[in-house]
Amino acid sequence: MIEITSTPIILIAILGTIGMLLPIISIARKDKGSNTLYAAIAFGALIASIGYVVYETVTNQLPPAAIFSGDVLSNDSFSGLFAIAMLIVSIMTTVGSFSFMRNQSHHAVYYSMILLSTIGMVLVAYSTDLVMLFVAWELMSIPTYVLAGFMKKNPSSNEAALKYFLFGAVSSAIIIYGISLVYGLTGSTNIGEVITGLSTLDPSLMPLGLLAVGMFIAGFGFKMGLVPFHMWLPDTYEGAPPTITALLAAGTKKAGFAAALRVVIMGTVALNLDWTFALGIIAIMTMTVGNIAAIMQKNISRMLAYSSIGHAGYILIGLAVAPFTPMGLQGSLFHILNHAVMKGAAFIAIAGIVVTLGVTNIDKLKGLGRKMPITAVGLVVSLLALAGVPPTAGFWSKLMLFGAALDSGVPGWAGWLAIAGVLNSALSVAYYGWIIRKMYFEGETEKRVKEPRSIVAVMIFSVIFLVAIGVYPDPIIEFASNAAPSLESALTISK
Repeated sequence: MIEITSTPIILIAILGTIGMLLPIISIARKDKGSNTLYAAIAFGALIASIGYVVYETVTNQLPPAAIFSGDVLSNDSFSGLFAIAMLIVSIMTTVGSFSFMRNQSHHAVYYSMILLSTIGMVLVAYSTDLVMLFVAWELMSIPTYVLAGFMKKNPSSNEAALKYFLFGAVSSAIIIYGISLVYGLTGSTNIGEVITGLSTLDPSLMPLGLLAVGMFIAGFGFKMGLVPFHMWLPDTYEGAPPTITALLAAGTKKAGFAAALRVVIMGTVALNLDWTFALGIIAIMTMTVGNIAAIMQKNISRMLAYSSIGHAGYILIGLAVAPFTPMGLQGSLFHILNHAVMKGAAFIAIAGIVVTLGVTNIDKLKGLGRKMPITAVGLVVSLLALAGVPPTAGFWSKLMLFGAALDSGVPGWAGWLAIAGVLNSALSVAYYGWIIRKMYFEGETEKRVKEPRSIVAVMIFSVIFLVAIGVYPDPIIEFASNAAPSLESALTISK
């Protein structure tokens, strides 16, 4: 009998109810509700949701990833880690929007879309059935298409939304095609049953099994921003509202990795494929293309977009060496959680700069450390964390990833993964350092301006989180270790 665990249902109840009520309240009040009112209601729903997930995940000591659960939705530490990461991003986006949305219209719709997209993101993490996964994927994606083009009078925002929608539609079509192939081969959409069916697949049907896995890799690769599926990402991140860019870069991208871990990794194990070398190649390509392209950008949003592509490559290092060392998946999960805060904080800082100064060109950030000192500190700490500079959280997750590549014992290519990661991290210091130099060592005559309070709040939280985890990372490392799915169990059940 199929059961549905209570945690995602409670999240749907909280976020879905508030998300649907906001437009109704707006209509009843004849759209006279203030931006602060709708933002506060959305913020309350998100805080209640993350509080419940943290309580359920930490205090009840949930098991590791239940990849083979017969449920449609499974409550485990893996799902909890992704849900916490994505809820944190949604909270940062909502708080950062307090100031950004002040001069915009349709506030209720804006915050409602954030809540509905958040439901989709967390459901992707909890899904253990392919149909449920696809429904959650679309629930996550469709509101973000609207949010990317929310500034409809801005041509750049319209272009961002159109490109995002077109590539997102192609991504969804590829995923649903992969699901149809898998169902035809195994007669089931439950991920556990699918893996068991693929492991006993008739050799004559193996090409179709390989095609299905390839469809999943391509479909999820679009959302994760992997090379060569990254073409839409820089233009969309540049044109979308910066607060929504934070949601895309730090939130929906993590949902792509959650889906990939549930489906692609375990599916390739079931087919007995040696996918590790291929993932290693994609990892090196992704991090190298992202960092080289980032160093040539003049727009800070575009630079961080390419940086986000590079970080997808770092996360793939852990997935590539996962069969050889448990530290691989643990490092990937740790970096996913860190990157959610690092990248979210960076884009929320950009939102504050846009609201206050109306600039995104790096050359116009001169003297930002004097004009907006708290925002500048938050941006600097997030950039240093992205570069992996101690004592920030990013240092430890990168150390785990590169250490996993060296510890894997794979002769030849695994060591090159670590070398490529270190070299790309060093390269990223160049363009992050360029931004820091502009903010603190140029524009000596600049005077301080009033910073948006909501942006300041996000910056303070981000600095505390990134530095605290950098000084004492043990609890998060232990959490990531418990959340990492067991590849050994996948091999056992697939036989």
